[in-house]
Amino acid sequence: MPETPQSSPEATTHGVGPWPGGEEAWPSETRYDRTLLEEGDSRNVIDRYRYWTMEAIVRDIDEHRHPFHVAIENWQHDLNIGSIVRSANAFAADTVHIIGRRRWNKRGAMVTDRYQHVLNHPDVETFIAWAKERRMPVLAIDNVPGSVPIETFDLPARCVLLFGQEGPGLSPEALAAADAVLEIVQFGSTRSINASAAAAVVMHAWILQHVSFA
Repeated sequence: MPETPQSSPEATTHGVGPWPGGEEAWPSETRYDRTLLEEGDSRNVIDRYRYWTMEAIVRDIDEHRHPFHVAIENWQHDLNIGSIVRSANAFAADTVHIIGRRRWNKRGAMVTDRYQHVLNHPDVETFIAWAKERRMPVLAIDNVPGSVPIETFDLPARCVLLFGQEGPGLSPEALAAADAVLEIVQFGSTRSINASAAAAVVMHAWILQHVSFA
């Protein structure tokens, strides 16, 4: 299919043109978006979801979301938050929790927040209360003294992976309230890796422990 011009924040060079054969050949299922069928689909979605409505995509992902959640402290204007949301969408996390400011920089999300459930909690105390009510362990990710290598830790199927800001990391309140504090083992000279990169590594660690590829 011919490629279409980049026309939206989530457009990629891998878009597709109008559905071949014209309107007479359009599929009849309600999951398809008539505008996309007519004009083409340049969104950053996998081929399975080409021409689908956003609502249909969310419903389909909801049928196979994984039971882990992702939480991010939002005390600063951190560009990494959007990238973490994008990774959460890629790994089909149940929900992303933004702790602190309701407004966050969405640029790095590449519009994936439209397909990802996102909740806001005004502070750490409220978030921890939410997790405890659901008996969901909170696993903080930070390379602080006493943290446990994630490579040696059995991640629960139902859990919240909690990340901090680029630079300062997690707040003392978040670290104190977490059920465990984990770190990614590193082998070079840098003290830490980028927050969004660390989040992607940890989410994939959960995938390796709980998803069968047989």
